Amino acid sequence: MTVQDDTATGELEVWIDQDLCTGDGICAQYAPEVFELDIDGLAYVKDADDELRTEAGATVPVPLPLLKDVVDSARECPGECIHVRRAADGVEVYGPDAD
Repeated sequence: MTVQDDTATGELEVWIDQDLCTGDGICAQYAPEVFELDIDGLAYVKDADDELRTEAGATVPVPLPLLKDVVDSARECPGECIHVRRAADGVEVYGPDAD
């Protein structure tokens, strides 16, 4: 399956459901600019200033050059906890709740 060009429909954002995170770190391997494991062993998203967003449901924009890496992270995540959605309408385009 290929990465679709969903940027035509607007900006994408990503978030992690820490309740489902298994702490494997696959996301941080694929896209270390977007994901990082915290001292609690769970993955979180990082903003453009490299600040970890640890609040529940925190989202960050998906930089277009990293879209494939973020999508691969969502697809390979054993916890199925990475959600990529359109910022404009909240529709999940990659992740466990995507159609």
